[in-house]
Amino acid sequence: MLQQEFERQISNLIQKGYPRITGQSEEDFRKQVEPLRQKVVELEHAGISAQKGEVPFVIVIKRDWIDAERAMQLVERKNKAGFSIMASEELNRFAPIEGIELPEGFAYLLVDIDTGQETLNVTPNLAMEMIKNENRSPLTIEEGVALITHFPEIVKKNNGFSLLASRCGDKRVTALWISEGKPKLGWCWAGNPHTWLGSASCQYRFG
Repeated sequence: MLQQEFERQISNLIQKGYPRITGQSEEDFRKQVEPLRQKVVELEHAGISAQKGEVPFVIVIKRDWIDAERAMQLVERKNKAGFSIMASEELNRFAPIEGIELPEGFAYLLVDIDTGQETLNVTPNLAMEMIKNENRSPLTIEEGVALITHFPEIVKKNNGFSLLASRCGDKRVTALWISEGKPKLGWCWAGNPHTWLGSASCQYRFG
């Protein structure tokens, strides 16, 4: 099941034009991502499965190859494309926070993703402590966009999620939600709670 899901995600990226955007042929793109297949096999051996309503893993293409603004435009949910209220220059100011180590290479797997139902109406600042206490990791901007690229229905009207692992030195945190029926990448204040906004996390990253 997981290997089928792995192939679905690769095909999804190819269909959306990721090889062209990253300056590669489809064959070369597949070669870049293919080493992750063995990691998927290891996840299967560890007993992780693709249960309904859960996300066992997501393929994340590093920001060096495609920036979040462009990637958001390729997200499609109910025939509507995603968008960002921030341009690439501003998004690039947001970097992984201390303690977040991204795997080397072209792409990696984000494993066991939770969009944070238990952190709805909890400030991002407090949600961060909750995530750490559970020995989990918050998501970066690129990881959040990758999640809705492969699972667009996971972000719902009145039920989005913050991406606490990317910060730019001010009090903002980026988040994904639905605006006018479209997936939106925007930001909220780290000290403000929202009834419709949780904070996403993962168990670990595999590269």
